[in-house]
Amino acid sequence: MAQGYVAPGFERVREAFDAQLAAEELGAGFAAIRDGEVVVDIWGGWANREQTRAWAQDTIVPVYSSTKGVTALVMALLHDQGRLDYDAPVAALWPEFGAHGKDKVTIRQTLAHQAGVPGFLQPIDPDLWLDPPAAAAAIAALEPLWPPGSASGYHPLTWGYIAGEIAKRAGGRPLGAILREDICTPLGIDFQIGTPESEHARASEMKKPTRAGEFGEITPPRKAAFFTKWAAPVRGSTQWRKIEIPSANGHATALGVARLYEAYATGGIVNGARVLSQEGFDALTKRVWFGDDLVLPFKIDWRAGIIGNSNRIYGPNLEAFGHSGAGGSVGFGDPVAGVSAGYVMNKQSHHIMGDPRSLVLIDALYSCL
Repeated sequence: MAQGYVAPGFERVREAFDAQLAAEELGAGFAAIRDGEVVVDIWGGWANREQTRAWAQDTIVPVYSSTKGVTALVMALLHDQGRLDYDAPVAALWPEFGAHGKDKVTIRQTLAHQAGVPGFLQPIDPDLWLDPPAAAAAIAALEPLWPPGSASGYHPLTWGYIAGEIAKRAGGRPLGAILREDICTPLGIDFQIGTPESEHARASEMKKPTRAGEFGEITPPRKAAFFTKWAAPVRGSTQWRKIEIPSANGHATALGVARLYEAYATGGIVNGARVLSQEGFDALTKRVWFGDDLVLPFKIDWRAGIIGNSNRIYGPNLEAFGHSGAGGSVGFGDPVAGVSAGYVMNKQSHHIMGDPRSLVLIDALYSCL
């Protein structure tokens, strides 16, 4: 049974969560915020595979690519402050990135997965991913797999190293430090990119999916992104948790996810504080590309690092924005309903986006609005 808080009128969310906890979860959390008020913050199950450590209120879990929507907020903050220009070439801040014809691709296009470097086709040592400066340099040297700016192709890992390098050069601090010092610590939000070892004891273990997602034909962009032995590092180690991978290793509670994605429901306000100006929010959420993705087997509505809700997996309203993470996690904000939510779990499924567990909880949430 779930622990935590459910506001009057939102009992259907607890009922749906309890049913899933009994039938198919190992451990999970779900939180929702409406008009600035926490209306759901529940959790339950187990934080380890052996089922000896109960999931607690402060259990944090890797949310994988749901990290990207948070990184997008940090990049938007830097744009809002005039520290970077979405429409400037990446190479203006990072000249080495301009190698092999990538000199004109803009920061906005790059955050919309258009730079053409979704991964490494040629073998690398997977431990390269654990050395962000070296990984960023190797990514900068890559030849693009399609003309930059001509199409989108999801960059599951490389996106974060690129964003992190841009943020460090523009903001003078690591991206995770900007998130922590400027947003999360002042506003009391439990979300970290680069999790210190002192926090690892409360991190959940992950249970991997039993099969891979269905991508269709394994084209070169898909192979580089996902289907090589070196496409990702070994996850879950102390080193992996400590380093910053702004595309993939955010650690958070469900409430931490819901709080940061609240910005997408409010036009830039988080926990009562304006994090982005309205102009900054509009720049973040302006459509960059809508069409078939060269890596993901879907049409994607890319904004500057966040996804528009054209596939309606972040609630029923097209105006919502969200991002999904490997195995099932999700964060989204809906400005029409004034609601944001975060779903986190440790039993990963094979669904690429739109995990049925999250869809059930989101449907239950909207039935209560």
